[in-house]
Amino acid sequence: MKTYILMAFMLLGFVQFSNAQSNPKMPTPQEMATKSVDELEKRLKLNPTQKSVIYNYTFDMCKHQLDLIKKQQAGTSNEDEVTKFYKMQNDTNNSIKTVLKGDQIAEFDKVLEERLSGGDKKKKKKGKRNKDEAEEVSVGIEGLKSVPPAQ
Repeated sequence: MKTYILMAFMLLGFVQFSNAQSNPKMPTPQEMATKSVDELEKRLKLNPTQKSVIYNYTFDMCKHQLDLIKKQQAGTSNEDEVTKFYKMQNDTNNSIKTVLKGDQIAEFDKVLEERLSGGDKKKKKKGKRNKDEAEEVSVGIEGLKSVPPAQ
């Protein structure tokens, strides 16, 4: 009897462990919006009113983003929903720009550009070997081909 109980607990533990590995915790809209607004606050030096308004815009967008992700994971999303989300994202960015002033708008455009290109350019520069060395960028199918080893 003890072995059956032990086996049941081991099986239950294994199932829980495998679920935890395959389903990482999805952030909440609040967490996503807070992280985004905190980054903007540091980069753009937002005042409290700007931060509050931008948080509200960002929170709404994050709610829609997570809903879309859940639908995509369930296989129930369609192309129209993705298009609507991108339109909402553009509208949200334009709304945020109306709250910003002068230099903040230019810096916000830089933030958006960095997000679109996949991250902070400052972090990517750490891997540079030499300032004089230019990194070759391949676009399209050429960027997917493997590079032959240097001889």
